[in-house]
Amino acid sequence: MFHCVRGSNSNTRTFPDTAIVEPHASHHSNRVEDFRLITGTGKYAADWNLPGQLYAWFVRSDRAHAEIVSLKVERALKHLGVKRVFTGEDAVRAGYTKFFVIVNYPGRGGQPIKKPARPSLAAGRVRHVGDAVAMVIADSAAAAQDAAELVEVEYRDLPAVVSVEEALAPGAPQLHDDVPGNLPFDYESGNEEAVKAAFQNAAHVTKLRLEVSRVAPSPLELRACMVQYEPKDESYHVYVCIQGINMMRKQLSFATDVPEDKLVIHAQDVGGSFGQRSAAYPEYCMLMLASKELGKPVKWVSTRSEGFMSDTHGRANTIQGELALDRDGKFLGLRLDWIADMGGYLSATGSASHTRNPSACMTGVYRIPALYGRFRLAFTNTVPVAAYRGAGRPDIAYVIERLVSQAAAELKMDAAELRRRNFIPREAFPYKTPTGSTYENADLRGVLEKALKVADWKGFAKRRAQSQKKGKLRGIGISTVIENTGAGLFPKDQITLECSADGTVTAYTVAQSSGQGHETTFAMVVADTLGLPLERVRLRESVQSKGLIGNHTGGSRSLVGAGSVCKLAAQKLIDQGRSLAAQELQVEPSQVEYAHGAFQARGSKKKIGLAELAKKQPLSVMAEATVGSTFPNGCHVAEVEIEPETGTTRVVSYNAVDDAGNVVNHAVVEGQVHGAVTQGAGQIFCEKVVYDRDTGQLLTGSFMDYCMPRAGLLRAINVEDHPLPSANNALGAKGVGESGCTASLAALANAVVDALRPLGAQHLDMPLTPAKLWHAIQSAKKGKN
Repeated sequence: MFHCVRGSNSNTRTFPDTAIVEPHASHHSNRVEDFRLITGTGKYAADWNLPGQLYAWFVRSDRAHAEIVSLKVERALKHLGVKRVFTGEDAVRAGYTKFFVIVNYPGRGGQPIKKPARPSLAAGRVRHVGDAVAMVIADSAAAAQDAAELVEVEYRDLPAVVSVEEALAPGAPQLHDDVPGNLPFDYESGNEEAVKAAFQNAAHVTKLRLEVSRVAPSPLELRACMVQYEPKDESYHVYVCIQGINMMRKQLSFATDVPEDKLVIHAQDVGGSFGQRSAAYPEYCMLMLASKELGKPVKWVSTRSEGFMSDTHGRANTIQGELALDRDGKFLGLRLDWIADMGGYLSATGSASHTRNPSACMTGVYRIPALYGRFRLAFTNTVPVAAYRGAGRPDIAYVIERLVSQAAAELKMDAAELRRRNFIPREAFPYKTPTGSTYENADLRGVLEKALKVADWKGFAKRRAQSQKKGKLRGIGISTVIENTGAGLFPKDQITLECSADGTVTAYTVAQSSGQGHETTFAMVVADTLGLPLERVRLRESVQSKGLIGNHTGGSRSLVGAGSVCKLAAQKLIDQGRSLAAQELQVEPSQVEYAHGAFQARGSKKKIGLAELAKKQPLSVMAEATVGSTFPNGCHVAEVEIEPETGTTRVVSYNAVDDAGNVVNHAVVEGQVHGAVTQGAGQIFCEKVVYDRDTGQLLTGSFMDYCMPRAGLLRAINVEDHPLPSANNALGAKGVGESGCTASLAALANAVVDALRPLGAQHLDMPLTPAKLWHAIQSAKKGKN
């Protein structure tokens, strides 16, 4: 059987960001970068090599929680080819004991987040299976791996805890001495008293306990890094898979105290990310230390099994949700008790993804007067959790949309009608939510009606009856969602455009594609604005020497931010060229017109092209803009058919209608939606990281045990646009890279629950595997009998 590993080479795979421009832009169906990538001529982190390089291998803990009693490296040092073995003592001595955490806002009672130390190699204690305890450096990867097996570690086992509820319980094993109760952050949002009043006045309350399961992002490209220290200027050249050079520099600088201007990040192609590649991992810091000490480049390439136990995981939330309604089905209040699993340590993005992000969209697409959420982060003896495609937004959408559909069922009301009654009306935008967000614009009813029409919502009863005749259970699910795109960590996005003497225009950006198709869509923006053929525009990413400020790729924001600045830069290039052309044409700049790559004096046949101007003097501009969050939204409708005798589920129909603002390239947008929906389906039907409750051992450490979605899981996805342009950027774009994840979790889960509802089956937590569904069906049948 073929596993479906997520990667970067196809626009129908799963990639985390957007591809969106002006409605009049030319719509190329093929991506510029595809031929290079599918013919094997891409260059990924593991493809970089330097003369004289050494190789690293990490010794990892096989215990979930233990004290390191002793660590002996003598035998490893004697192995042929070994140059050095580093341990936690080396990391502590270098001061490599801290990592960047985005959260800088207070929690309940004004309390700050607690950030315990995290040495780049475990010192004194290990806190999850896979925690690195030593690094072996040798003149070949094989020698380093062989020598790693000679490192002797003696542990004193400690009790392990892998459940967030158990981790927060009194008497639980404590992971960090300076974080009592395993609670590093307790955050709240909304008005608790207003919600209490709303629930007291409610005619009906719907309650659900929901688990958004822990998943392993599993990009196609394995994590890899090589570092070369340059003593002449005390700089470090880091060759690594990233989401953006500036984000990586900031984190590495924080972790190692090396100034950012001494860190040079190199990347060309990145084979998938989904949030997992944005972090500066401990291994990278240790490679920096080794390269400086040994005076040679040091390279490390992870294995897939290492990835499962050291690359950050995603989601991992347990939520108690309550929705209060009046007698007419109007929403009065929403209350959430949210516990997020952080694993053994805080990651850069995990804490924000599980507090601020879900809080921003806690009202969903509905006018809910009173909201309150308590968000607790918990340490467990598991792999750290970070942002994963959607970064908390799919989680909050899943909770809200499951509650709404459950409420509709309890009230015996059509699920679409309940949503209609509670939508934020179009005239209310821009809409200030009770938790402080401002939604810019949306046509929620229009999106819903379009989705219901393409999904033939009214014809479902007939299709369900046809399935019943075949002995199958059929269900339909709906999800109407809104999400905030990432505002970015840096204050602005900059783009440089350079026109060469051959007429080629090159755009430079610090946003890094990991499959989103930037080389196509960014180039299309520039080409459309300049009136040039697409083949005359090329994109260069992550060229640090240009000194650009800008944000990494993530949060569906790249085209919204950097992409919109591409348009501004192209307009600026025209303005610069107009002044130069006026001199050549001997007229005033106001008399110069521009079209299709050439400047012409008004009322004259005299003209000069961009290339001709560039031959006379360099044509180069830099443009910038500060672009905040946009709010893409959509409605997805899924239909499933379940075989009662096996529990096997087949997705028989999936329709997605999204408002992503103006679209640059619909084929790329479809690819983004297809991939994200497939990731959502994977989480609903098969993906889950599992740890042994007693020992903390990872039970799903390979693709033999961790089930990835296959190509046949979703045989067809219909994608429709319903654009309402954003006013906060030059393109009118909103973002689309994460919408498929955000909407699909609830749409698919609601469809399965709807299929089981005639049997009286209750809510089931993801993943909805055939075995789990079969047992639920059998139990429901026995209950009826």
